[in-house]
Amino acid sequence: MELQKEARTPRDPVARLPGASRSQKPDEEERREGGSALAATALDAEADGASADGLWELPVEPAERRPECSRCSRPQKVCLCPFLPVHPLHISTHLYIIQHPAEENKVLRTVPLLVACLPQDKCKVKIGRRFSEERDPELSTVCRKSDTLILYPGAEAANLEEFILDSPIYPSTIIIIDGTWSQAKDIFYKNSLFRLPKQVQLKTSISSQYVIRAQPTNRCLSTLECAAVALSILEKNNYIQETLLRPLQALCSFQLQHGAQIRLSKEHLLKNGLYPKPMPKNKRKLRKMELLMNSIKI
Repeated sequence: MELQKEARTPRDPVARLPGASRSQKPDEEERREGGSALAATALDAEADGASADGLWELPVEPAERRPECSRCSRPQKVCLCPFLPVHPLHISTHLYIIQHPAEENKVLRTVPLLVACLPQDKCKVKIGRRFSEERDPELSTVCRKSDTLILYPGAEAANLEEFILDSPIYPSTIIIIDGTWSQAKDIFYKNSLFRLPKQVQLKTSISSQYVIRAQPTNRCLSTLECAAVALSILEKNNYIQETLLRPLQALCSFQLQHGAQIRLSKEHLLKNGLYPKPMPKNKRKLRKMELLMNSIKI
């Protein structure tokens, strides 16, 4: 502020520059007045620049993250631990979650809830897009075992319930891919390791309870829901499914109470004429839309 006052002093009509006389003509006075104003503006700009430069030298404080619960990985204020089992569920099946890197930073994730419900030695999460024997010897060994299954739908996938009835070797490990449908497809088809285990799928009539995230069809389940159904089948224990779904139900209920909206599936929107976007011109994409409308599995 002192610098600005000094810069504006010459514009005061009482204070005159050295050598100035009362006999100066009005136009000469205006020129001097204008020159003084330009000088003052330059000083002001210099002062502002100096203060701005000083800001760059200030230490930058990292953005503070809300404290998270060490068990459910949710912010402490919205911790879901009251809905988790007191002790990890006792299971004999080993579960491997292959997680796409994009899922790791999403807020409404279901995998941390799943991990919190199961023993550490029975549930492992591996993050990445590409896996090989050199990069992950452990996963390679698991995929080559005859008692390992991979849960991924498709024409070659067997119904899990029917498979375990006829299989001479009872499965001890199941692999589930975590990501959007396009991300899961990319991981499955671009990693030859994942085509070594027996491919299975779930044939269930239950609808997804993960209503705050849109799904292609009403029968598409979240990773946690897939694990809940699969483990209850493999362990022959329906209590497992009920226990694993409890924190997911609580998560969705909390979000809906605080402004979230129910996300209807693409299948529902198409069947009821509510789909907000124009139909695609690409024949392949258009065919997928038609299959959804006719309830034919893609």
